[in-house]
Amino acid sequence: MSTLIQNPRITPFLWFDNNAEEAVNFYLNVFPNSRILSTVPNQPDITPSPAKILTIAFELDGVPFTALNGGPNFTFNQAVSFVVHCANQQEIDHYWEKLTAEGGSEVACGWLTDKFGLSWQVVPKNIGELVTHPKSMQALMQMKKLDIATLEQAAHE
Repeated sequence: MSTLIQNPRITPFLWFDNNAEEAVNFYLNVFPNSRILSTVPNQPDITPSPAKILTIAFELDGVPFTALNGGPNFTFNQAVSFVVHCANQQEIDHYWEKLTAEGGSEVACGWLTDKFGLSWQVVPKNIGELVTHPKSMQALMQMKKLDIATLEQAAHE
């Protein structure tokens, strides 16, 4: 697949049943600076998916991904997630709202699952520093969507 050659050494490769196009379009609307790079058409006589596209190479905010219409054999779980580092509460609120929309679900501690079953962590950019403070970590453990002001206040107690 020529789609793979154009990407950097390591690229997340996401397996969807037959809705990779829908998923990619959803993510392109969530993240700025995102675009489709290329597609590989499906060959129904060779691959099991009824989708018209086999793979889609795309970027989310400049990060390369590939989506595959691979059939129902595999699904996502929380063992793998993508972290979105946010500059402020407005960004956390934006990504949280967009990624939990239309069937996504809140999990805990800044984690959510989108409508395709993919797990995300929506966190402040200074999360590494915040969790070194026990009270901030305790506060984080009580939250679903993270509240930066509460975490920072707890870090200074």
